Amino acid sequence: MFNKETVRDIDLEGKTVLLRADYNVPLQDGRIADDYRIQQSLPTVQYILERASKLIICSHLGRPTGPGDSSSSLFPVAKRLTHLLDQPVEFATDCVGTVASKAVDGLPKGGVLLLENLRFHPEEKANDDEFAKQLASLADVFVQDGFGVVHRADASTDAITKYIPSVAGLLLEKEVETITKVMENPERPLMAIVGGAKIADKLDILNKLIVIADVVAIGGAMANTFLAAKGYNVGDSLYDKDQINVAKHVLKTAEMESAKRRFVFSLPHDVVVAQKIDKAAPTRIVELNTHTMADIQHYPKRVPAESSQIHAHEKILDLGPFSASFIAGAVQLSNTVLWNGTLGVTETESLQGPIGPTAHATQTLTEALLGELGHKPYTVVGGGDTVGYLETRKLLHSFDFVSTGGGASLELMSGHSLPGVDALRDKK
Repeated sequence: MFNKETVRDIDLEGKTVLLRADYNVPLQDGRIADDYRIQQSLPTVQYILERASKLIICSHLGRPTGPGDSSSSLFPVAKRLTHLLDQPVEFATDCVGTVASKAVDGLPKGGVLLLENLRFHPEEKANDDEFAKQLASLADVFVQDGFGVVHRADASTDAITKYIPSVAGLLLEKEVETITKVMENPERPLMAIVGGAKIADKLDILNKLIVIADVVAIGGAMANTFLAAKGYNVGDSLYDKDQINVAKHVLKTAEMESAKRRFVFSLPHDVVVAQKIDKAAPTRIVELNTHTMADIQHYPKRVPAESSQIHAHEKILDLGPFSASFIAGAVQLSNTVLWNGTLGVTETESLQGPIGPTAHATQTLTEALLGELGHKPYTVVGGGDTVGYLETRKLLHSFDFVSTGGGASLELMSGHSLPGVDALRDKK
């Protein structure tokens, strides 16, 4: 149960509302490549517009080098919002100071104003009180709806709440409630698929999932570190040498958990390797003959061949067909799936078709999650590379829930507090 007041719990009539959104969207040549985060904010935006006098929106975008960094300007977002809302969205070239206050004063009743990138000012990341005061002075009510940033204590997520009545938006409420329910009361069996590069980034969530999930499958470059920890030669693959002991500890924890109950911790059984990440680079499948820690007793016996070794100049870039099929099969036996991280390198284009040479495992998983193999589990998707992959395939709206926050969703799943949520008003 979400225990913070939301935009529904506060009187907005005649008020000027400052909305913190997460419009950190991908840009290509100054144009928005995907507006998923913008679209997810629209229910809150429209709710406010139906009640308040004026709406001011603030956000960040990218990692600007300083004020006036045109590559990180939110102006393209104002143009997209104008189209989506079917009404003019004014744009202020600064988020504080005279420029911002004049823009607010000149906004007509029912008007919408988007402020320039918060991170043009270093005070935003510094959680600076004076900067937060300036933001708060623009409005009567603050609505926090940027789930992707609430795991950080910034001026627009933390300090601002000291100076203005602050409540949650509809998207923030939905994100927290959905993820909390999946972690605390999922329809079982619960499966988690975890990719990404570094174990350190996902150590807490791995330890949590080992305790609560029925199946945990590992993919991406993270799997290489686990394979190295088990003594496999991973050639020239990307892996975290400093996290080998951490990986061994996670493997031991998983082994102990599987001894207590029916639990599967799945590492790749076969992998796709190449000498470089290139759509024209030849690939081959290497069988590793690993096993899952579970009461699954028999893998198909295969005759070891020359392909059973990864050469020093080769990189692991994807899971092999057996591993992908195993994960897809586990999906068919699950009722709830958490997916965070692709299984291989999905950014490389293909010479033959839309699926890159090292994206086949992720494609197989996607088909399983969408019910193309029969059973369709309830699926919660998070993580930047996963969402990016689904964006390029135009599949974001095909899943039950796609989180707008990578780091925030991991922190919430791990059981950590979110400063930007904690700072909001508690429900009475």
